Amino acid sequence: SMSNPPADRRRERCRIAEIVQYVCNMEGGTPTSEVVCFPVPRLFRLCPGQPAVEVTTLADINMATGEVEFSTESKQYRIKGKSWQQINRY
Repeated sequence: SMSNPPADRRRERCRIAEIVQYVCNMEGGTPTSEVVCFPVPRLFRLCPGQPAVEVTTLADINMATGEVEFSTESKQYRIKGKSWQQINRY
């Protein structure tokens, strides 16, 4: 019979996902003014069974190439997310 793999091998690993949002402003105050938009990349750590955690501030993003790097130091952070039901708003 086949044995089950160890729990740590069965567990899916976390991954990084990116979304790009845009900030848009009107240039000028006339009816013919142009709308100018700038991309705002946001990065999230997604782990199975856990809330997504934004990690954008821990990343170095090269806006020219789109390359993303996380420093060795930032990889050591243990960041815990909360589900929306656990967030208190004031």
